[in-house]
Amino acid sequence: MTVQDAVRPLAVAHRGDPYRHRENTLPSVAAAFAAGADAVEVDVQLTRDGVPVLLHDRTLKRLWELDRPVGRLTARQLAEQRFAGGLRVPTLAEALDLTAGQGGARLLIDLDDPGPAAASWAAVAEQGAQELVAFCGPVAAMLAVREAAPGAQVSLTWKQPTMPSPALLADLAPRYLNPPFGLLDAAFMARAADAGLLVSTWTVDRRRTMRRLRELGAASLTSNRIAVLRQELDR
Repeated sequence: MTVQDAVRPLAVAHRGDPYRHRENTLPSVAAAFAAGADAVEVDVQLTRDGVPVLLHDRTLKRLWELDRPVGRLTARQLAEQRFAGGLRVPTLAEALDLTAGQGGARLLIDLDDPGPAAASWAAVAEQGAQELVAFCGPVAAMLAVREAAPGAQVSLTWKQPTMPSPALLADLAPRYLNPPFGLLDAAFMARAADAGLLVSTWTVDRRRTMRRLRELGAASLTSNRIAVLRQELDR
């Protein structure tokens, strides 16, 4: 039995339930949990005063139609911004509060760079939510997570067909390797298993792809269509 064979695939919601609610908002996260997500992946940026908030981009322009970098607003200034439908940019602490009531479901904190790592872990520790979170992202970001949180679960985002070096794996101790789904085939899965790694993958929105990846032994699938993914994994 390989590492991949030993686990039931997890259904991870990409930024919540973004086809029904605006991504990285509390309604989107709540809808994803209601649809059966085992975990919800959220992105984190820092405000000017170092508060982690749910946002993928460095500016508010694409999602919120406000052409300002989030790093130039304090958490209070950001909280005072109200957008269409009464929506607002939530803090990581608020998302953690929501996750705490989900019966073992988790929040997967995606970091594109090292900057928010320490503040994100501090928010997690302040909430006593260490068991409710995992982190994913590229090498530099995950090294920063490992420095701030030696015991945190890490999923290393990886975009190469070859495996990370043994030295890097020793430094990061990731539980998952997290490539885009186009890289996954039987050979990749075998190399990951030989390295002692589970494989998570993103962003999987077609039923046929979901089925193929499950058959390959992916341990975790991230999708914008969480209800569809949940249905496929429950077949």
